[in-house]
Amino acid sequence: MAPEIDLPGPMSLIDNTKGQLVVNPEALKILSAITQPVVVVAIVGLYRTGKSYLMNKLAGKKNGFSLGSTVKSHTKGIWMWCVPHPKKPEHTLVLLDTEGLGDIEKGDNENDSWIFALAILLSSTFVYNSMGTINQQAMDQLHYVTELTDRIKANSSPGNNSVDDSADFVSFFPAFVWTLRDFTLELEVDGEPITADDYLELSLKLRKGTDKKSKSFNDPRLCIRKFFPKRKCFVFDWPAPRKYLAHLEQLKEEELNPDFIEQVAEFCSYILSHSNVKTLSGLESLVLTYVNTISSGDLPCMENAVLALAQIENSAAVEKAIAHYEQQMGQKVQLPTETLQELLDLHRDSEREAIEVFMKNSFKDVDQMFQRKLGAQLEARRDDFCKQNSKASSDRCMALLQDIFGPLEEDVKQGTFSKPGGYRLFTQKLQELKNKYYQVPRKGIQAKEVLKKYLESKEDVADALLQTDQSLSEKEKAIEVERVKAESAEAAKKMLEEIQKKNEEMMEQKEKSYQEHVKQLTEKMERDRAQLMAEQEKTLALKLREQERLLKEGFENESKRLQKEIRDIQMRSKSLHPICNIL
Repeated sequence: MAPEIDLPGPMSLIDNTKGQLVVNPEALKILSAITQPVVVVAIVGLYRTGKSYLMNKLAGKKNGFSLGSTVKSHTKGIWMWCVPHPKKPEHTLVLLDTEGLGDIEKGDNENDSWIFALAILLSSTFVYNSMGTINQQAMDQLHYVTELTDRIKANSSPGNNSVDDSADFVSFFPAFVWTLRDFTLELEVDGEPITADDYLELSLKLRKGTDKKSKSFNDPRLCIRKFFPKRKCFVFDWPAPRKYLAHLEQLKEEELNPDFIEQVAEFCSYILSHSNVKTLSGLESLVLTYVNTISSGDLPCMENAVLALAQIENSAAVEKAIAHYEQQMGQKVQLPTETLQELLDLHRDSEREAIEVFMKNSFKDVDQMFQRKLGAQLEARRDDFCKQNSKASSDRCMALLQDIFGPLEEDVKQGTFSKPGGYRLFTQKLQELKNKYYQVPRKGIQAKEVLKKYLESKEDVADALLQTDQSLSEKEKAIEVERVKAESAEAAKKMLEEIQKKNEEMMEQKEKSYQEHVKQLTEKMERDRAQLMAEQEKTLALKLREQERLLKEGFENESKRLQKEIRDIQMRSKSLHPICNIL
């Protein structure tokens, strides 16, 4: 589980000193230490409109962000407060309270525009806080929205910074929440109740016309509609009588307006439940990139910031993937493996999981450049594991050979085999120990190679024993020859018996196979004969029926012919009868 970042109170993130925005390095350290998903909520609005009070409530604290009690803007620059997310386990909530806009002491609005832009760039939910109702004055106060396309570029290509290109912005922009403080109107239209969201959407309707006045009316509304497709509105009653507002944070809950308490709770519940994780992680990188760009006099370019962030995020994603791979291989692999394929199968499984980790944590890996780097690193680690596996196998086999063949080497030193027949005894013992070596499991891929080299290194010992054996007396040699002949004859006899037995088994198997073939053939012939007879009988029956049909048709045709002749005679007789009467 990732460690939580829980600051005891807010700290300055971006200082606004004499019109210059400077990043607080201590704050960057805090942000860089956050490994959990981050939800960033920023609030912006005119000074002395109660922004800090709402942020303290989101933090679940009564005190924290300074509320101030004078007509001066109390918060300078941007302050942050990192706390565990109250509703999302293993998430960090970063609250950004901004310098009040429109402070008369600043003299110009340049800093206000940048503060406004930074709040949008850094947040996943952007809260705009204002007093009273949504009217043209409130919209005019939101003129910073219309400057967004001048203050922020979506990409580094020239000419792509118009409102018409808002689709480039929307994917990076936060959700928009408008909070209306000290709201006194009834939420209804034509006598029918409406919601605060309905009120916001009605207020954002555009006016028909292309004149200057219509353009001034429509510009902020158009920007909000285009840049913030996800919008929400909350209205708040007066929290307490005016005389107590200067010390709002000191008031007990029972001294506050119950409706206000309920509205604040509803606001906090929505923000904490619906605010998304910041799409562009690496918040400290974003802060540094944007502020440095502003300080250099250039427009903050989202594309460049994203590319810079992608370098950081994807490098970190590669490291996480490699760490996961090594962890999995460390848990699964027991060196040496019995075969190379066993190691490669484990590598393939761990590699697949590592790539999944990378894909989960990567960000805009253009042309899969970092994925290819990950592939190269995984391949290098696979080769390293193969080398480790080979060495582990060699080390195990060498130790095993020392353990198994050590006593044999000691017997050679003691002269145990320096006698007639010693060479034969040595070779027999050597074969027994080789068999014992083969039976030991998990020797790894170097088992045969190590044994081969070991036996080659002992060939001079075998040759020496053979020479010693050959230098024995002729009598001993003769005895040994007879013994070897007898053993050879016995072995040949056994081999002949085994061959005869195998031949008999083969002949028996062939006979069984032959009989089976004969049986199958006989049965097939019987089936074929029966089938042929059935077909012949069927053919004969068909021919008989055909003959009967022909005979029947022949009789019928002859009968019809005779009947026709009789009818013809009768007709001729009738025709002759009148003539006979005349005669």
